[in-house]
Amino acid sequence: MQQLTPRFLLVLHSFRIVLSLLLIIHGVVRLSVGGALHFGAYLEEEGIPAGNIIAYLLTFFEIVGGCLLALRVYTKWIVPVFLIEIILGLIMVHAKEGWFVVGYGRNGSEYSVLIIISLVLIWFSEDVFKKTVS
Repeated sequence: MQQLTPRFLLVLHSFRIVLSLLLIIHGVVRLSVGGALHFGAYLEEEGIPAGNIIAYLLTFFEIVGGCLLALRVYTKWIVPVFLIEIILGLIMVHAKEGWFVVGYGRNGSEYSVLIIISLVLIWFSEDVFKKTVS
């Protein structure tokens, strides 16, 4: 196997941190502007019981899980939870809005797809870090 350069590892770490920050910011903003209540009401309108509880749990998970992801703590468990959240958001909200987030549409799927692919890359990159440490 080819030796990984420190520069490559730095890029991979940076990618993880930027993705984590995006997830954290999403939760912090939702919490700070009262968006969790609106999110919970939306979930209940969609027939999901305990929508407010789920909304707050997901909001706190975005903040705490994002921090843990940045620190590479419990990555193998955190990433699948984020994937489930983002995929369900894609199905329930963004897919019916089309592809584009801005420009030729609004609130579409492209950002969610990018987050999903990024999470999968981070999940698979865990093995890279384990091999460099051992």
